[in-house]
Amino acid sequence: MSHRYERGKIDKTLFIKKSNSTIILVQIYVDDIIFGATNDSLCKEFVAAMQEEFEMSMMGELSFFLGLQVKQTKDGIVLCQSKYCKDILKKFKMEKCKATTTPMSTSCYMSVDEAETTVDQTKYRGLIGNLLYLTASRLDIMFVVYLCARFQSSPRESHFKAAKRILKYLKGTKFVALWYPSHCLIHLVGYSDSDFARCKLDKKSTSRTCHLLGSSLISWHSKKQACVALSTTEVEYIVVVHKFFGSNSSWKILDCKLARCICCVIIQML
Repeated sequence: MSHRYERGKIDKTLFIKKSNSTIILVQIYVDDIIFGATNDSLCKEFVAAMQEEFEMSMMGELSFFLGLQVKQTKDGIVLCQSKYCKDILKKFKMEKCKATTTPMSTSCYMSVDEAETTVDQTKYRGLIGNLLYLTASRLDIMFVVYLCARFQSSPRESHFKAAKRILKYLKGTKFVALWYPSHCLIHLVGYSDSDFARCKLDKKSTSRTCHLLGSSLISWHSKKQACVALSTTEVEYIVVVHKFFGSNSSWKILDCKLARCICCVIIQML
């Protein structure tokens, strides 16, 4: 902080330093550090400052970090987790399984059936934990992984079958990656969607959103709503309000009429 770095407001392990029209970003994870800047002099300044304080070695251009593969070209950057994906398939003995084209069946509605056969809780939790980490770059499996994660306390045969289907889907999509082009129009676009009372246990809906900066996907999430919506219209209002104001506890009793009024105000402000 003595070198005029500012800590990130959301991610407290991210440090930012701006100087005129240049910027350097530093991300710290335990004893690993990655950094990048719009000017080589800022990188050299940072390395010199760190080597004065600590014993550290430079590993060169970033190509692999915490299971995330990075390929940098003059046209852009590719992020993927194909190696991590292969490791998961090998760990759960699914390397030779038959690939599926979708991560979840359209007729799959998971619930808690006490009469159904239980499965090894440790193995199920281990599989879900591995899949959750994979959602760092694979938003296509986020919804179904989060759905399977709801049953970790008492997993059944149907839950494990649904989780194994995700592995079958990954078998055929190991090399799916995120592409961040070097040159594109910088404009922020967001999309949101929601189902209606899909959860059989509590009748709550699940919201999904994603945001693109130009043509680059920068954020995505899938989360079950905190309150029960009484109509598809109310579901969509809740999604909009929560994206603008957050899903803190004060909005858990949000009703459709209030949400509609808030949305009208937001639209007038835009």
